[in-house]
Amino acid sequence: MLTNDFILDAKSISQLSSRGLSLKTMKDQLKEELDLSLQLWRAQGLHVIKHQGYFYFDTKFIPIQEAQFCIVDIETNGSKIEKHQIIELAAVKVKNGQIIDRFESLVKAKEINSHITDLTGISVQKTINAPELKDVLLEFKHFLGDAVFVAHDVKFDYSFVSQSMQKIGLEPLLNRSLCSLALAERSVVSYRYALSYLNETFNLNPHAKHHRAMSDVITTYGLFLLSLKNINKDIQTVEDLIKFSKKAPRLKRPKFDPLTTTL
Repeated sequence: MLTNDFILDAKSISQLSSRGLSLKTMKDQLKEELDLSLQLWRAQGLHVIKHQGYFYFDTKFIPIQEAQFCIVDIETNGSKIEKHQIIELAAVKVKNGQIIDRFESLVKAKEINSHITDLTGISVQKTINAPELKDVLLEFKHFLGDAVFVAHDVKFDYSFVSQSMQKIGLEPLLNRSLCSLALAERSVVSYRYALSYLNETFNLNPHAKHHRAMSDVITTYGLFLLSLKNINKDIQTVEDLIKFSKKAPRLKRPKFDPLTTTL
């Protein structure tokens, strides 16, 4: 997911993921020197490369099985970045279907309302000895690197993490992103696509504890593997997968909830 902090316009961003962008177009739109821009983007998790005279996201050429996907989930003490914060962040890094690394941390918080505590089990008391937000985000940024950012309803998690980084003085994220919910809608037949419902239907995480970050990450990981198993073999690269998750027709949902018992 590219934010407004990315200099290129929407059409150019689309071309970076598909047919490529010319040197002239790149230079016409950039405020900085090309080499400097490429270095800055790389530091923000985005790798743009030159191939046969045109510029592309490197994910245009990376096969799905060779890519690194970082499946992320956050818990927050509210939905508004202006006055709320992350209270738990978890992630697993996945390559060729296997988890190759893990990240998990509570975050010190001064306020967590009772509704959030009831939902997550996380109270202010439980975060007293947790690291500050800045320390957690610095460590997570290093963990994430230039992996593809994956989450269930990715827009919220990606935006909240990226804007939280800006609040502590870091640059926003520019990593390519993938929504596991959107991908599931196009690869898994289900009556609903809430993570808890999908887990109940497909037993993705037998030990799930909904609304705890690592538990939801593991459930999303199971869903991600199921989606990859069901997609067409013509979808081979990371950009193929991202495009499929956004553009392919959604699967038809059952008319009735199969989990509902009727007499």
